[in-house]
Amino acid sequence: MSDDVFSQFKEHSVAEFFRKNKQMLGFSGKVRSLTTIVHELVTNSLDAAEEGRILPNITVELTEVDKDEGRYIVRVEDNGTGIPEHLIGKALGMMLAGTKFHRYVQQRGQQGIGAAGVTMYAQLTTGKPVKVVSGYKGTKIKCEVSIDIKTNRPIVNVIEREPTDWHGLIYEAEVKDVKYDKSSYGVYEYLKRTALANPHAEIVFIDPSGERHVFPRSVEEIPPKPKPVKPHPLGVTTSDLIDFAHYSKEPTLGSFLRNTFSRLSQKKLEEIKEQLPDINFRMKPRELTWEQADRLVNVFKKIKWISPSADGIYPIGAEQIKKSIYNILNPEFCEVVERSPKVYKGGVPFIVEVGLAYGGDAGKKIGNSRVSDVMRFANRAPLLFDAGGCAITESAKSIDWKRYGIQRFDEAPITLIVNVSSVHIPYTGAGKQALASEQEIVDEIRNAIMEAARKLQVHIRGKVRERERATKIKSVLRYVKQLTADLTELAEFPDREFLNNQLITLVETKYGKRRPNTENEMNGTEKSGTEKNAGDIPSGEGAKS
Repeated sequence: MSDDVFSQFKEHSVAEFFRKNKQMLGFSGKVRSLTTIVHELVTNSLDAAEEGRILPNITVELTEVDKDEGRYIVRVEDNGTGIPEHLIGKALGMMLAGTKFHRYVQQRGQQGIGAAGVTMYAQLTTGKPVKVVSGYKGTKIKCEVSIDIKTNRPIVNVIEREPTDWHGLIYEAEVKDVKYDKSSYGVYEYLKRTALANPHAEIVFIDPSGERHVFPRSVEEIPPKPKPVKPHPLGVTTSDLIDFAHYSKEPTLGSFLRNTFSRLSQKKLEEIKEQLPDINFRMKPRELTWEQADRLVNVFKKIKWISPSADGIYPIGAEQIKKSIYNILNPEFCEVVERSPKVYKGGVPFIVEVGLAYGGDAGKKIGNSRVSDVMRFANRAPLLFDAGGCAITESAKSIDWKRYGIQRFDEAPITLIVNVSSVHIPYTGAGKQALASEQEIVDEIRNAIMEAARKLQVHIRGKVRERERATKIKSVLRYVKQLTADLTELAEFPDREFLNNQLITLVETKYGKRRPNTENEMNGTEKSGTEKNAGDIPSGEGAKS
């Protein structure tokens, strides 16, 4: 019996696994599948341009082939560095191959799956290879790329080679079972948010109707090129330390620690040695035992470390987020917070940025009202799907918003922009649409949101005080005209206008200057929205102060 079972034992390639589980790559649902395709290709284009220190110009074109079948041609062109011929197949037709997974530096893509996943999806739905044109170092290569699913090997058919001055990449795939629409989960919204977080890029989108949408470049500077960084000791686990040590070529454990981790100077090493006098720091790293590694990790947690280096991370930037918020949302209030670098498991550094906009055009418009909108980003790339299972959403919902003057967050005119930048984003799946709930990241997002919300609280309290003051002034001014008439008659005082002005001056001295706007208001016969809502700011309102 057991022999029969084990006779079916087989090895499978990673491409075969994702063929049967393509939903893990984000290919589930027609709208989502199309947005995922564009997401993977555009993030690759942005990374390629920035690696080559080039201001990105990206054109995305969708052509409808058969609406009933959901068949489209997706074409993405960029002006990046291009791909050398010998790597085209591995970059675009082989799972878990690329320049990103093994590097300790921030990039949008990080697994070596994205573009190859698109190639596989095109092959599975239409049976056609993707068409690629690469301009790299004076040579233009035109070819077709597909994947041998059984072996996870690329199949490249070179059609033409010719000299060129052009550099960049054109990727064209025909796909089926997808759908284009203008919803908040569609391609247009994805590209709009990408432009918001990447103001140095110019993105052109040609939709299936032929309409051309341009998201112009607003910044002429390329973001600083992130430098590879070392893991920080504070977030390293015992397993991480063992792996690093057993693959190290350093001669001693001491030199291994100094040269493998950031912020671990000779002075820190001496501090560690003092707490672990029985460990031989002259032994070879590969001789480190699990028990010794565990003790080292526990000592790491007790030492006071300098914050991790941010050289490998480039966030959007507080000024740029604020500029984008005012340009797009025109809010009555805006606050942006950028936290200092922190680390999570594995010693991975990360930075959290939060932009909070209130009132104006902030929030999502539903009917005649506006509700809260949480815009999620990771390494400047928008996350449109799987919001419910994302650490960003979890953090926003866990805030006690009533403390900050917002009675119901879901119904408030608020846009919350959260970007997490890191050398390695802990996504919940290969589709890269939600962040895992790593406690360190959740805590940092919460802290950043609460820091911004405290400033919102001051703004809202100011509005409440202003409304209370305005209400008191109007309440008193209602009686000024009648009081003026009575006093001039009783005192036989002829200058009614003088007395009226004196009474108004008394009111202004008490409550601040605020003249009645109309004769009716002074008589107390005109009611306004301010009077009606005095002392209470409904969370669903976005009226400008």
